[in-house]
Amino acid sequence: MHPKGEARRTMKIGIIGAGNIGGNLTRRLTALGHDVSVANSRGPQTLTALAEETGATPVTVREAVRGAEIVVVTIPVKAVPRLPSGLFDGAAADLAVIDTGNYYPQRDGRIAGIEDDGLTESRWAEQHLGHPVIKAFNGTYAQDILDRHRPAGAPDRMALPVAGDDEAAKRKVRDLIGELGFDTVDAGGLDDSWRQQPGTPVYGLRAGVDGVTEALAKASPERGPDFRG
Repeated sequence: MHPKGEARRTMKIGIIGAGNIGGNLTRRLTALGHDVSVANSRGPQTLTALAEETGATPVTVREAVRGAEIVVVTIPVKAVPRLPSGLFDGAAADLAVIDTGNYYPQRDGRIAGIEDDGLTESRWAEQHLGHPVIKAFNGTYAQDILDRHRPAGAPDRMALPVAGDDEAAKRKVRDLIGELGFDTVDAGGLDDSWRQQPGTPVYGLRAGVDGVTEALAKASPERGPDFRG
């Protein structure tokens, strides 16, 4: 049962990317009773083991979006432009898209839009996806999704920063994160999401609401040398 006593509403959730974050979100969201479809770049046939373990439905990338209320895009930044064109055409008007991505030049190559034009990682991803995104889970250790969820009010409950421009979508994402067992901190609009990019104080931080709020305030927009191409 939901903490407030009412039954949880089952949502249709698509996950694009079955790596550490995508796989563990699949595990937790199916355990919570949601209807989860999961896709990767190699095709549904490569997701049989995860599907058998979790009860999620292995699908193509396009099928992961179809009819979903929330879609999680959790793939390397360099792979975002390779997703099918028009992926979100015809999606529900209230679809919330979560971007968990981080720009690592050593892996992704140098991306001019991020480095020269000053776009945040998620603003750059949003432009390629053609749909507004909410940035979340990007600084979360994948194993913590399985091991560190806590009930509301627990003294050691972690908080995750969430940034985005669409307030309704942000609320939907924050509610889902709460259901997963974590508090959230509103980290501002998508152009503020540099505060949670790699190399910032909040990135990888295991702390509650106060600690996350303080870390976001301490962030500098200057990228360190490890995070520049």
